Amino acid sequence: LSVFCFQGEWVWVDSSIGVPIGARVKVTPSGQRLLVDDEGKERRLSPEQEASLKIMHPTSVEGVDDMIKLGDMTEAGLLRNLLLRHRQDIIYTYTGSVLVAVNPYKDFPIYTEEQVTLYHKRKLGELPPHIFAIAEACYFNMTRHQRNQCCIISGESGAGKTESTKLILQYLAAVSGELSEQRIEKQILESNPILEAFGNAKTIRNDNSSRFGKYLEIFFNKDGVIEGARVEQYLLEKSRVCHQALEERNYHIFYCLLAGISAEEKKRLSLGNAKEYKFLTKGNCIACGGRDDAKDYSRINSALKTLNFSGKDCHEIFKLLAALLHLGNVCFEGEDTELETMVFFLRFLCLKVEKPTLATNLTHRSFKTNREMVTKPLSCEQAADCRDAFVKAIYNKLFIWIVKKINSVIYKKLTSNSKSAYLSVGLLDIFGFENFNTNSFEQLCINFANEKLQQFFVAHIFKLEQKEYLKQGVVWDNINFSDNQKILDLLAGIQCNVLALVDEESHFPKGTDATMLEKLNQHHKGNKNYIASRSERDTKFGICHFAGLVQYDSNGFLEKNRDAVSSDIMKMLDMSANKLLRDIFDSELSTNGIKAVKNKKFIMTPSNSLRGLADTRKQVPTLSGQFRQSLDSLMKALSACQPFFIRCFKPNNDKQSEVFDRELCMRQLRYSGMIDTIRIRKLGFPIRHTFDDFLKRYRVLLKTNICDPNTVRGYVARKDLKKKREAVTRLQAQRRGVLARRETSHSSPEPVKKNSELLKTELIVTPPSNSISPTPSVDEHDEEEEENDDFEDDGDEYSFYRFSQRYFQGNASHTHLPYRLKKSLLHHDDEGDALACLTIWWIILRFMGDIPEPKASDAISVASSNTPQAPPSRQGRRLSNLVGLDQPENLIEEEDVMIGEGTTLQRPLSDLEKIHIIIGYALSKHGIWDEIYCQICKQLVKNSDRRSRMQGWILLSICLGIFPPTDLFRKYLENFLRRGPYDYRGYCTERLKRIVANGQRKELPCWIELQVKSRRKPIETTVAIQDGRNIEIQLDSSSTSEEVCQDVANDIGLKDTYGFSLYISLYDKMWSLGNSGAHVLDAISQCEEEMRRQGRLEKDAPWSLSLRKELFTPWHECRLDEVSTDLIYRQIIKGIKAAEYVADKVRLLTYFLKYYGKQSNFTRVVDECITTQLIESKSKTRWTQFISSAHKEGPYVSGRQNSDEVKGELVDIARKKWAIHFSKFFEVTMMSGPPLPKSRFIVAVNWTGIFFMDERNRQLHEIPYIAVRKVQEKRYGLTFLCFAQCLQPLSRTLANQVRVYSMFSMHKYTHAYQNTHVCLSLYTSADDPLFLVCKRGDLLQVDKEKSAPNESCFIAANKRTGSSGAVYKKILLFLPTLTEPTSEMLVKLTLPYMLSSFIPKYPVELTDQIFGPATKHEELRDEIYCQIMRQMTANSNRFSSRGWQLMWLCSGLFPPSYDLLKYTQRFLESRPRYPLAALCLERLQEICRSKPRNLPPHFVEVDAIQQNSPKIFQKVHFPDDTTDVRTCIQSIFGFNVNFKKCNHFCGHFFYAYLCLDRSNQCKSRFFSVTQANLPSLVLFKRKLWFNVNPGKDVKADLTFHFPQERSRYLRGYHDCTKEDMITLGGLLFRVKVESDMSQFVMIPKMLKDLVPADQQKIMSPDEWKKIGLELRCKQQSGITVDEAKIDFLKIISIWPTFGCTFFEVKQTCESSYPAILLIGINKQGVRLIDPETKVCSIKSTIYLYFYSSLSKGNSFQMTIGTLFRGVTFVCETPNVSDGL
Repeated sequence: LSVFCFQGEWVWVDSSIGVPIGARVKVTPSGQRLLVDDEGKERRLSPEQEASLKIMHPTSVEGVDDMIKLGDMTEAGLLRNLLLRHRQDIIYTYTGSVLVAVNPYKDFPIYTEEQVTLYHKRKLGELPPHIFAIAEACYFNMTRHQRNQCCIISGESGAGKTESTKLILQYLAAVSGELSEQRIEKQILESNPILEAFGNAKTIRNDNSSRFGKYLEIFFNKDGVIEGARVEQYLLEKSRVCHQALEERNYHIFYCLLAGISAEEKKRLSLGNAKEYKFLTKGNCIACGGRDDAKDYSRINSALKTLNFSGKDCHEIFKLLAALLHLGNVCFEGEDTELETMVFFLRFLCLKVEKPTLATNLTHRSFKTNREMVTKPLSCEQAADCRDAFVKAIYNKLFIWIVKKINSVIYKKLTSNSKSAYLSVGLLDIFGFENFNTNSFEQLCINFANEKLQQFFVAHIFKLEQKEYLKQGVVWDNINFSDNQKILDLLAGIQCNVLALVDEESHFPKGTDATMLEKLNQHHKGNKNYIASRSERDTKFGICHFAGLVQYDSNGFLEKNRDAVSSDIMKMLDMSANKLLRDIFDSELSTNGIKAVKNKKFIMTPSNSLRGLADTRKQVPTLSGQFRQSLDSLMKALSACQPFFIRCFKPNNDKQSEVFDRELCMRQLRYSGMIDTIRIRKLGFPIRHTFDDFLKRYRVLLKTNICDPNTVRGYVARKDLKKKREAVTRLQAQRRGVLARRETSHSSPEPVKKNSELLKTELIVTPPSNSISPTPSVDEHDEEEEENDDFEDDGDEYSFYRFSQRYFQGNASHTHLPYRLKKSLLHHDDEGDALACLTIWWIILRFMGDIPEPKASDAISVASSNTPQAPPSRQGRRLSNLVGLDQPENLIEEEDVMIGEGTTLQRPLSDLEKIHIIIGYALSKHGIWDEIYCQICKQLVKNSDRRSRMQGWILLSICLGIFPPTDLFRKYLENFLRRGPYDYRGYCTERLKRIVANGQRKELPCWIELQVKSRRKPIETTVAIQDGRNIEIQLDSSSTSEEVCQDVANDIGLKDTYGFSLYISLYDKMWSLGNSGAHVLDAISQCEEEMRRQGRLEKDAPWSLSLRKELFTPWHECRLDEVSTDLIYRQIIKGIKAAEYVADKVRLLTYFLKYYGKQSNFTRVVDECITTQLIESKSKTRWTQFISSAHKEGPYVSGRQNSDEVKGELVDIARKKWAIHFSKFFEVTMMSGPPLPKSRFIVAVNWTGIFFMDERNRQLHEIPYIAVRKVQEKRYGLTFLCFAQCLQPLSRTLANQVRVYSMFSMHKYTHAYQNTHVCLSLYTSADDPLFLVCKRGDLLQVDKEKSAPNESCFIAANKRTGSSGAVYKKILLFLPTLTEPTSEMLVKLTLPYMLSSFIPKYPVELTDQIFGPATKHEELRDEIYCQIMRQMTANSNRFSSRGWQLMWLCSGLFPPSYDLLKYTQRFLESRPRYPLAALCLERLQEICRSKPRNLPPHFVEVDAIQQNSPKIFQKVHFPDDTTDVRTCIQSIFGFNVNFKKCNHFCGHFFYAYLCLDRSNQCKSRFFSVTQANLPSLVLFKRKLWFNVNPGKDVKADLTFHFPQERSRYLRGYHDCTKEDMITLGGLLFRVKVESDMSQFVMIPKMLKDLVPADQQKIMSPDEWKKIGLELRCKQQSGITVDEAKIDFLKIISIWPTFGCTFFEVKQTCESSYPAILLIGINKQGVRLIDPETKVCSIKSTIYLYFYSSLSKGNSFQMTIGTLFRGVTFVCETPNVSDGL
């Protein structure tokens, strides 16, 4: 110590926490040396300890802003740096670009608007560390580099993650708000209080702990302005709703609800205090220090309003919360029946379910045996668990619904545009690493997420390190560092990983936590990162995480992972009358298959398949599966962004502001990855000095004391020259070698043989052996000689050899190989495709027997291999259960494959499984089709094994029935097939033609299809028709429903085939395959899949095909095809019997009787038409009597009708009455359109129109075909329907994700079906006596039986005039309707054509129709500009000048888009001869500088421009009730033009407010308004009262200031003394009566004009007169009226409320303020005044935010203080738009 250390020097000394701490050398007066550590303790050291001391680097003595600069790059150095800064109250520290934030547990004034301004546009590191610096770095990088950013905020509970997230969000909102004119920022900020209330709770470590993960993605436009946001939530801690640890609370919202709601609302919900509810008292903690629950409730209500939660929404939410509290008090013990009854009654009120149903479902459980449903009573403990599961499910679903509701507001605008149009900053606030005394399933999921984030963090830091070395040109070796991949493999990567085993056991009905733990121990006891349980009774197991060992208690794992609610409770919820309760469980209540109306046999799904049925019976996805899927999506999103990291630390567990717990902080340093950062830095170049420091430190090593810059530059130049010389020498040597080899090559004509060693590098050699999979038996003695290979014709342009030479990668040949390939034959851009090809090659080798099957590794693998597996498919299936996620190739998992799903490929597979794997890959990856064909063809060339060749040709023929080759390989494959074996040559060629013609399949090959492949014969089957016959047909792999329908029609003589579809049935389910391109064998494959799902054999699938009528045409004629009519008739009769069609009149059934012709057939009618249920309800005899009576009353008793006519009548009745049953059904998602209760619903398309229905078959909306403007099919199955809306004059778009194919083509009416057409005249006809006189919009009916003068005309009748005549076809719009359209529909149809008919007769109506929609919908504005300019281009009509009038109006309403603006300006500039062109250009430039108007032009504007007078004169009124335009004031600053109507003011465009008034008064579409009946005035008054000094500008004082201030004074807005009121009253009396002293007696009657309204009653009128007013008036008798007005202003001007604009508002958010407030705004700021006492509660400069509440009139919101720290008021006033 004496050698190295001196007095005051700092050293490192060992400590009890295992990390050295700082200590300073101290020398006592006696000369003894001691150490004084950082805690102030003195230490005496032994000589050995003294020798081991290490000197502290100077950077560790004082501390640094950026810990990268620390000389002591150790754990101790980081820890001490944080300690020093914590003691200095510096909470932020950098570690490179990583910000370390230490929770100070107290407030610091470092988040003000000044700080925002300070850090804005400053680079990271320029200023001291701050969270705003990270936020600014995100914002700057996003706007500068146009790249998405993300900020990952992590730390333990209580470290300050939530506050950090809010601060970044507030910073981004503040910075964006400077550029933004929107208020979306406030809505995003207001989402925080809601999410915190429902997702945060008090824990032991944190008063506001987030119990869920949150990823907030904020979207910006290219200018950096916030456009919207989206919230994703992860793994809400549901168990907290029912159970809390000691000293912890439930979620905040429960306590806020009970503390904040009114007594009346409490009574309505039967709520009491928090102590009364078991769910709120289990932690023995009701209050939370530092939180005001009542005040928070007001804050939550305010936020809910901001985010457009209606009052009804809030009430329904609170009802559900009340229900949960009541459910927690349910007692399941027999002696508490009275309490139970009371609680159940309350439950009924909140949940709106039947009381007996709720009681039964909570105390009983139903399950299905082989024959019946059995109900079993539950024990008290089981019933309580059932109740708790129900409560947790409700709260979790409610939370998810609230998040979706928030997203619908803050993300709404972005849904119409692609995500790529915006940039984003993502904020991840997610749970930190957790290690408690008892760790359960939630901690395992949380720590798994932290493992993923840790890997992401370390990889990012490593990349930054590499980037720094490259930047400085440092030569360095690759740094190898260990990450946590092995832990991730243990948890979710390897075969039978931890989460996969938990999922597997969760799916077993008899699985328990004990069996799960046993499997975990069995599979992973040899893994060093897994700690097995010590004994059979021990329920714990351990995982060695990156942050340390965590012991997990397995009790409750499976229950939490299953995350299921009993089916009985779900059925009860489906019957609940609580709409919100049903909405939040909508996905669980609605099935994927939707039943048609009253049709028990039909289940309609998105693809009209059995897939929907299968999905409803699939095992419910586990909680871990859902969480892993969300986590994968999150990691993918983070990987696409540039990340920033914030590591939040808490200095102690006691929330003390001055305490720094070293051990706790050291543990957090390790958890957070800071130590990994150091470790990576140490592996590279840890010592980093600035140039000045380096020179100062190592200058002594120089030979001279002077560092000559010329010497340095000379050295650098010589070094550079040496490098260049060596490079030139190397290039010359290489070039000489190339030339020498080229010369040698020319001199030697022999081809160079391929190096066998190179070939071997491309292969993985494994010895071939016979396959254990079954193959078709082949008798080798039947063949006398081996078939010759005929695939080696090199001269053929399309030979397989030529293709291999052109397109195969590397040295791959075209001949057979019994080896594993190392890379694919063809090049694939997608790495996943390339890896999939290697797996397919492996399976093909095994299928053909070229390599042996792997042996089963253990009993579990063998058992799993015998278990029927769902094969992969493109729709709805996963590949992971068959593809090798854990094979030696380390294949990357596909995007749609869940980690850990399915079995491994390292086991024996059957031929069917192998085929399913190969085909499954092909269906999911279209880019590998040619690769599969090439691999099969390669194995068939020069293959000496005959059995292998047979297997290969079978596989090739199967593939040719599933998917076609691409155009690139098709000709080569055709050539290859023509050279194949005789048995397969023609067969495969025909299959190739068929699959190319009919398109690819969508499902795996079915069992029956594979059985006939070896025989190369078609599939024989039958199709049932409705008359009882079965028609034999033949199917192949490519057969479509259209082909089958046509074959059956040809066989039975069916001519009218339209609407007949092929149906497939399985058991009692039936669905349509249509009559187009649907593959029949795909449907059969779905049936076989359902059999496998049920554990049965595919060959036993009892599927059947039938032909049924699915759709009618509107013009259906039964008499045209008797066969068609008979089939439909019999279908209807069978449908009535099966209750598919409900006949409400017995008379319909007598049609069946008439067909048989004898009354004795009444009994047969009952047997064949009446449902069994109805027959059982009434006797057969009674039904026979009913039908007999109805038959006698029918018109067919006379027998004049034959059987065909009777059948035709019934078919017509069914077509009209049951149109919904003869429909095509589609499951759709509405992206935009009319307001409907849901966005997902069922669309039924039939001959009457388009119907939108929900899953309960309730009709939501109907669109007649006459309203359909356009059907536009887009990519990916999107179909857009454009139709006219009653509320919008122009067409509006409804986009539905519909698989409609060509269904609407049937409704394009042609002349062949109708003798008459209904049409609309688009133009006024010419004045020709030979032609029909019609005007635009007239309805015409075409008569085709009359001949027209020529082919371009029709003979039509005008419905308006009744006259007939010829009319040109080109001016008609044919309407798709068989009936006459209504007048409303005609108005909608004619609106798009109104532009060109701008006539003086009804100008206002036409301008409203033209411009009205465009003022509301921006996308229509360019259309109007284009149409106007088009009508004015080359228009010789004498009325074309009216187009310029329209342009003048349009250019004053709204501008065109940026793209169209320059063309519009050029159009106006190019027409100078038109007088209005220059004016239009002026108006256009003006409107571009201001906001567009919201309403169409006022009639005054229209009338003026009709008179060619662009100047409009308007009378302006002054506050003194004069209209003297000669009034002259010194300055117009602070004055404004306003419109007054019914005591309301508005400051919009001059005529915009008048238009609003007119639109509100309009009761019909056509009206007349004159200037006389306008109830509006134009006012000119002072708005801003800056620099107003009474007497300085007398004109302004007399005309404006005095009248405005007098009205405010008399309304009682000012706080004034009695003496002031007497003085002012005298002055007002002088102004009122001038010098007439005889008016003193009138003072009592004039009191309302002299004294404030609220002060008049403090004395009687006579007292006011006698005590002061009369005397004061006499004292003021010597002044003039003008002087009295000036004196009045001088007295008031000294008051603080002078010049205020006052608003009376109502607020309910802050209980400490009056409900009715008076808000005064003037140059001094904003005051909140109590109207009763006139006391100013608050005076502040505040941030104001306004919005219009849709539910409760006009509202505005204001935040007192700053955007970051303040109190928010939500106020209501009808005058919000007048001044605020």
